[in-house]
Amino acid sequence: MGCSTEDLVAALAAAAAVVIEHRDELVELDRRIGDADHGENLRRGFTAVVSTMDGGGWSGPASVLKAAAKTLISTVGGAAGPLYGTAFLRAGAAVDGLAELDATAVATALRAALDGVVARGKAEPGDKTMVDALTPAVLAAESAAAEGADVPATLSAAAVAAADGAAATEPLVARKGRASYLGERSAGHIDPGARSTSLLLTALARHAGGAR
Repeated sequence: MGCSTEDLVAALAAAAAVVIEHRDELVELDRRIGDADHGENLRRGFTAVVSTMDGGGWSGPASVLKAAAKTLISTVGGAAGPLYGTAFLRAGAAVDGLAELDATAVATALRAALDGVVARGKAEPGDKTMVDALTPAVLAAESAAAEGADVPATLSAAAVAAADGAAATEPLVARKGRASYLGERSAGHIDPGARSTSLLLTALARHAGGAR
């Protein structure tokens, strides 16, 4: 089972709905170790993505991902806009020319997204950022795809790993971003970027590849 352009558009709409649903949770997580704008910034950005998707006329999954990237970069404030925008942009470039995404392409897109986030934010696993959720997600997706999993199963593996990675940020001391200013006081809180990464991958897993 592959992920068509239409599936991807539907998956991004589902991701936006999840962001809106968890907006207050993300705001509260960010209030504890940041500036309390992560949830609202993502709500605004993904609401704009849905509006962009309504325009239609997509030539393939890559065009959808690149359009989402440009929308996020232009509408999401703080660090999240450039980071998520870069993730989507790199993912789109990695699957350029494909009419449909199979599991290998999905894993490739996620790897490209991670590489983009790392290049942009200079974060590593253990720094208490979205990289702590995205890194295990990529490894899980690559493993699942290599074992012959389809797109929903590959994304589900990524989502489970991302959730575990996000939860594992709670005891960490932040070494990047605004949270790093708190030093030891940043420990004891889940990183909001890692949590939003987990939420988005869960939504994509439920709706990409025709899964509903």
